[in-house]
Amino acid sequence: MKVSVVLCTYSPDMYEHFLEAAEGVLAQTYSDVELVVVVDGTESVYERAVEDLGDDERTRIHLNDENVGLLESRNTGAELASGDVVAFIDDDAVPAPDWIEALVDVYGRRDAIAAGGKMVGEWVAGEPGFLPEEFYWLVGVTHRGFADGESEVRNTFGSNISFDREVFLEMDGFDSDIGGRKGDKNLQGGETELCARIRSVYDEGVWYTPEARVAHKVFEYRTRPTWLLERAFWQGYSKRAMETLVGESADEESAYLGQLLGTFLPARLRGLVSAPSVTAVLQLLFLLVLTGTVGLGYAYGLLRWR
Repeated sequence: MKVSVVLCTYSPDMYEHFLEAAEGVLAQTYSDVELVVVVDGTESVYERAVEDLGDDERTRIHLNDENVGLLESRNTGAELASGDVVAFIDDDAVPAPDWIEALVDVYGRRDAIAAGGKMVGEWVAGEPGFLPEEFYWLVGVTHRGFADGESEVRNTFGSNISFDREVFLEMDGFDSDIGGRKGDKNLQGGETELCARIRSVYDEGVWYTPEARVAHKVFEYRTRPTWLLERAFWQGYSKRAMETLVGESADEESAYLGQLLGTFLPARLRGLVSAPSVTAVLQLLFLLVLTGTVGLGYAYGLLRWR
């Protein structure tokens, strides 16, 4: 089984991070891997990528004529790919050496049409003590309560997800209009929308395996309370929009909200009583504030997405 990994980039400021991601893909323990780089309209980045990676026969590098956005760039990468499976990773992430090996294992054992893995945090400026694990998803890290071991889920994070390439192309890939005419720059959910469509056609979800690990770099600005609150608001907004665009997309969010309020919050309260600490108080407070902020974003989405 050949696996093509699509890696999109565009910013010169992210080049060193992009290069680390690319080298991580090329250093996988699984041998039959192709790296497909899509540079989204930045010629200087393309030229550097060709110079640094172009001699590797397993690498294909493409330059978009103009900046078209991440989802359309990913679709282009999948079309250029030659693998049986197309996997996606971001330019601010680093795969574990056996990432692809773990994904391929799931495809073989589960006869899967889509598979993804666990995102772990690489806290560039240190892990913020006030951020509860239940909300790690705000910074692209697999959160507490996501899944209980290997299981079938709606979707995994977009920086650690893969598809049978024929299925991906048959479904016309990601809807690149998300964030465009269907919404705005704050609307997110490309993976959610695609995986919901796949479910409706194939009645199958994404097989999640925690063994397939990708580290997501959490830069300093993403640990600021103001950024996290803004992110939480627009995530709530996006969740409402996804309910409108794909009606069956809300089930996992509803289940997680029930788990958050019915299990995790009481557990934190009990822990605070038995072992009080400043960190425990801050995390509990921020959990409540973030939950409310997501709710506000959702309420705003109710007005915009009827």
